[in-house]
Amino acid sequence: MLQENKAFSSFSVKDIDEAKTFYQSIGLKTKEGSMGVLELEVNGSANIMLYPKDNHEAATFTVLNFLVKNIEEAVDELTSKGIKFEQYDTEDLKTDEKGIFRAGPKIAWFKDPSGNILSVIEE
Repeated sequence: MLQENKAFSSFSVKDIDEAKTFYQSIGLKTKEGSMGVLELEVNGSANIMLYPKDNHEAATFTVLNFLVKNIEEAVDELTSKGIKFEQYDTEDLKTDEKGIFRAGPKIAWFKDPSGNILSVIEE
């Protein structure tokens, strides 16, 4: 039954207006949905639903990944828009000065204003 139906992802944010401003600033189209939710329109994907939650706590894992053709260009463009990429320096996870992990799929993580972890991953 589920295989034959569509699905979509969702996650909570502290403030819908703040989320809308942030996601629009990184180039995403947004749409206001019913019951105070915000939909992110991502080309080629189902819309992603963001909903306000008073006691929001950010997940400790990546909630949304964006596939990009060139991670260097994506990181540079987002950095120019004020995005700060996370820096990791552990035995298993080490990023470079730009915040890019290169020992496997090239990936860089950043956070939205609610502390949700997002990433760009090179295809």
